[in-house]
Amino acid sequence: MTDSRGQSVTFVTSSDYISVIQQLYAEGFTMCVDLTAVDYLLQPSRTVPSDVTAQRFEVVVNLLSISKHERMRVRLQVAEGGSVPSLFDIHPSTEAMEREVFDMFGISFDGHPDLTRILMPEDWDGYPLRKDYSQGRIPVQFKGAAS
Repeated sequence: MTDSRGQSVTFVTSSDYISVIQQLYAEGFTMCVDLTAVDYLLQPSRTVPSDVTAQRFEVVVNLLSISKHERMRVRLQVAEGGSVPSLFDIHPSTEAMEREVFDMFGISFDGHPDLTRILMPEDWDGYPLRKDYSQGRIPVQFKGAAS
């Protein structure tokens, strides 16, 4: 466990992910404030604890204990094409958050009740928040500009 700007941060392995979240829930971290992902494609040598193997993606879960007035950040490394267990059974509020991570990054959540796109059309090709996703261009015509 480390500290980041006054917030406790713990790195977990995929095999320990659910058990750590369950333990934190039992300790009072009953609110999942946020679940998102980060694509570290351009930062493969970022700083992680020595016992953690850095992967391209990282799932980040922010939990809150209202009774303790504390926050906890859980970070899980995910390889490209990898999947992680869904937190839906512990924190039902993660249903839409996991769908968004799936839609934007392509990370699958095993055991999710409805892992379908939530922001992009169903037939969309690719994952827009990946660092290797090409940016599109839309020509802009300004009023009064020479065409």
